[in-house]
Amino acid sequence: MKKTKGFTLVELVIVIVIVGILSIVAVPIYRGYTRKAMASEGRALLGTIQTAQKVYYTEFATFATVGGTNFTTIIDVDARPNKYFRTFGVTGNGTEWSAITSGVDAASGISITIKGSRTGQPIWIDAGLNN
Repeated sequence: MKKTKGFTLVELVIVIVIVGILSIVAVPIYRGYTRKAMASEGRALLGTIQTAQKVYYTEFATFATVGGTNFTTIIDVDARPNKYFRTFGVTGNGTEWSAITSGVDAASGISITIKGSRTGQPIWIDAGLNN
């Protein structure tokens, strides 16, 4: 009797089923990681705004307000080179401030907010990361 080389149909079907099950589990996890990575760009932008607000408060004893834009010389923040978070808005007064940015393209649906004051740690609000 001559032995044939190769795989049987049953073996191939089992491998295809296993790969399918792994992909069903892995794809949503991967999407979540990529959205969190995209959100880190927005958090970096708001961290820059936080530093700029501290400098502005030191100079003028109030926090700056900037409408929805991608570049401002008031607090010297530029979001134009960013890939996913290209615009931001900042509101401020003498005691507290807040800034928000929303993602575009693949990061649409993600918005990140930071709220700060003269004293205390800033509060971060990340929305849309679980979509």
